[in-house]
Amino acid sequence: MNSTPPLAFDAAPVTPLDAANQTLLSHVSPQDWQNPTPAGCYDLVVIGAGTAGLVVAAGAAGLDLGLKVALIERHLMGGDCLNVGCIPSKCLIRSGRVAADMRQSLPFGVQPPAEVAVDFGSVMARMRQLRAGISHHDSAQRFQGLGVDVFLGGGQFLQPGQIQVGSQVLAYKKAVIATGARAVRPNIPGLDQVGYLTNETVFNLTEAPRRLAVIGGGPIGCELAQVFQRLGSQVVLFHRGNHVLHKEDADAAALVQGALVRDGVELVLQCQLQQVEVTPEGKRLTYSSGENTGTIVVDEILAGAGRAPNVEGLNLEAVGVQYDRRRGVVVNDYLQTSNPQIYAAGDICMDWKFTHAADAAARIVLKNTLFSPWGLGRARLSDLVMPWATYTDPEVAQAGLSEQDARHQGIAVDTIYIDMAKVDRAIADGETEGFVKIHHKRGSDQILGATIVARHGGDMISEITTAMVHNLGLSKLSSVIHPYPTQAEAIKKAADAYRRTLLTPKTKKFLKLLTRFS
Repeated sequence: MNSTPPLAFDAAPVTPLDAANQTLLSHVSPQDWQNPTPAGCYDLVVIGAGTAGLVVAAGAAGLDLGLKVALIERHLMGGDCLNVGCIPSKCLIRSGRVAADMRQSLPFGVQPPAEVAVDFGSVMARMRQLRAGISHHDSAQRFQGLGVDVFLGGGQFLQPGQIQVGSQVLAYKKAVIATGARAVRPNIPGLDQVGYLTNETVFNLTEAPRRLAVIGGGPIGCELAQVFQRLGSQVVLFHRGNHVLHKEDADAAALVQGALVRDGVELVLQCQLQQVEVTPEGKRLTYSSGENTGTIVVDEILAGAGRAPNVEGLNLEAVGVQYDRRRGVVVNDYLQTSNPQIYAAGDICMDWKFTHAADAAARIVLKNTLFSPWGLGRARLSDLVMPWATYTDPEVAQAGLSEQDARHQGIAVDTIYIDMAKVDRAIADGETEGFVKIHHKRGSDQILGATIVARHGGDMISEITTAMVHNLGLSKLSSVIHPYPTQAEAIKKAADAYRRTLLTPKTKKFLKLLTRFS
């Protein structure tokens, strides 16, 4: 492979180098890869082969229009989602859910074992095998087969119309920045010296830490705190706020916090970490909460508090692309940067840091870079109805506006609330913890947003999202037949509840008169 400049940040190696990880690396970072000879001028050059970059490159090459497309990746094809995010974390979450179900089997008439023995090494081996099995979808070889010129190495802008990869220079008509984001390095005295894990390194573990500190009570922190607790670690979760998931619906956050405590996670809330140091007993964290100070000793620390955009090393100044080191590349509603020939998509430029958001943004970029110049319309980021989910147990899924969002925008809303304890299938499954909230515009059945807390909330939210995208109100949802019994029937119950609000005393009186003379 051609020589490349050093990475702008320390990319974590993939370990252990067992058969599964060797298969993974042969797909996403093949050591014998030879970068192609650059074309004369590319129609589109994409920097970053995470979800956004892959979708843009595959979409442009797959149009069969003879476009010349190049894709540059400095670390691992597939980005965070495949390698250190969605796929490995959900594999662990599934194993953790099995362990939790075994421990809680007695109410179902199944005698639980005296002790649920988790083989953490086997859990991680399963994850590595499944990740490797999926990785061919994002491989350098596959994209080369799609007609994309794949360059492995660090890419940086030289001047308008030129990008350098190692010793090679790629000329382009348009470019897309899709370099993603990485875990924030917490500013805690002593932490760098003691050492810590992030989502980029935690999936390299082969043994579970006996005592694990998790920093950050957002989605990543909560998901990993719960799963490691279920897989055998004693977890303590440090969070600055007075409750976890502080950006989510307060009722949803309260249910998740209760679930974490029941699983055995120790919560340290409203705290500030003051110092980390090594002692003979382990890694000692000193924290303050109000006027009180405390210490906790653990074997390992996992930082899960925020993401930082990968803007370093791109030489964005050379092409007039504005950026902020905290928020990333600055884009307009069309995902166009301050340089009209350069666009961006995904975590590098968006507040929605989700794989499906990166996918959706990539489709906007495809339309705006390739088709809008020919008068075929421009797509806007603000037109998206974005669902998201936190994969704790229970899951928290949301779409559209919350009640608080609507109030801030001056929109009057009414909320329909359905308790999962009133849903027959949830009762049969023993999964009654949760609810469905649907917010609709006051005086209308127009759905403005929803929150679902349920074991399968992430699967259920798509029905609401579909209704919002296609302007289907609650009355239309009420007419949809749902299989009985399913947990998604909670959505129909909410729609039926709205229909009942239409039966005002005046309406009922009129209907009585009609039936009297029928």
